[in-house]
Amino acid sequence: MRRGRKIVAWSFAATVLLLLAALVGSSFYMLDFALTPLARSDQEVLDRLASHAPQPVVQWVDSVRQNGVLRDTTVDIDGVPAHAWYLRAPHDTLVTAMLVHGYKDAGLMMMHIAYLYHHDLGWNVLLPDLPAHGHTPGDHIDMGWGEIHTHARAWIDVANEMFRSDSAETRMVLHGISMGAATVMNLSGDSLPTCVQAIVEDCGYTSVWDEFSCQMSESFGLHDFPLMYTTSALCKLRYGWSFGEASCLKQVAKCQLPMLFIHGDSDDFVPTEMVHRLYAAKPGEKQLWLAPGSGHAMSYSDHPDEYKSQVVSFLSVADF
Repeated sequence: MRRGRKIVAWSFAATVLLLLAALVGSSFYMLDFALTPLARSDQEVLDRLASHAPQPVVQWVDSVRQNGVLRDTTVDIDGVPAHAWYLRAPHDTLVTAMLVHGYKDAGLMMMHIAYLYHHDLGWNVLLPDLPAHGHTPGDHIDMGWGEIHTHARAWIDVANEMFRSDSAETRMVLHGISMGAATVMNLSGDSLPTCVQAIVEDCGYTSVWDEFSCQMSESFGLHDFPLMYTTSALCKLRYGWSFGEASCLKQVAKCQLPMLFIHGDSDDFVPTEMVHRLYAAKPGEKQLWLAPGSGHAMSYSDHPDEYKSQVVSFLSVADF
């Protein structure tokens, strides 16, 4: 009898240990799956852009590259050689757009938005490669938080120095798409330099927890418990932030700058319902545009004229 109880106890303990080992292993897998960078050459990024950008944008990108209008720079940010692309306005101006790319993309992937600001509006434009993207090194993706947040904040100062005059600062808009939108929303709750005067977020998520929870359900058919909790804890141990604390919703609630929210009304990667929660959380001056029929990050490609109209209208209200 006693021997039988010992066998049951050992079997139970072994099962628990196996389940714990499987959970820990799954957490490492999920974290690496989500946050491991994807290396792409500049040409691969531009080919992806050309696959959905309007033809005038594609022709303009070729022109500014061939004529040396598109240039690049590398600066040191916390000991990391951080890279960015930039275009100076065709005429002297202080108005500047810092364009922030999405998940596993690079600065060049924002050239369609650069077309709007540089070609259509005549602004200066800076397109940083965030850590672990493009030409900026890194071993993991911080989803608009952590090191990415630090670098994006530093690029604001770089852009101001690049494009200011001897007597005046720039007047800057931060415009991000997807993870880039999360990045600018996370910045929006900080104390930012006075040169930053407005923010445009396009299809950003409410929090890393919400986005990963959505993708875990859609891609793997899994519930949050227990894997999201253990993976978030592992992220905290490894990278210093948890999925829950990386909350655009909390940052937007502190934002005092004018903000334009853009989202495709058919987005199922960052579900459209997220933008309604973000918009409701934002105090003060704000605008919302839902792009009809557009999926994730496709609002400009599907509706370039309306996208431009919405941005220009917002900028006029924001006194640009």
